[in-house]
Amino acid sequence: AWELSGAKDAVGHTTVIADGGYRGTGLVIPHRREPGQTELPAWKEEHNTSHRKVRARVEHAFARMKTWKILRDCRLKGDGVHHAMLGIARLHNLTLAG
Repeated sequence: AWELSGAKDAVGHTTVIADGGYRGTGLVIPHRREPGQTELPAWKEEHNTSHRKVRARVEHAFARMKTWKILRDCRLKGDGVHHAMLGIARLHNLTLAG
């Protein structure tokens, strides 16, 4: 899905943080224990902690955008949804910037 959706081409060489469902794609995902390993080394735990914090902020932003009525009731054709999302994202960023 990562490559077929065009997302990989869209981000170019930008670092992308993802969840564990994207193993083998080259994206930054959380570390997992190897079979037989009881716990992760401290540096991997620290990386996972940082990873969780970043992903939580992104997921919260997505959740906020989903509350916008224009997207719930959206029946736009063509690239209308794309433009609506860009507008919402910009308004959201302005709100966060204060």
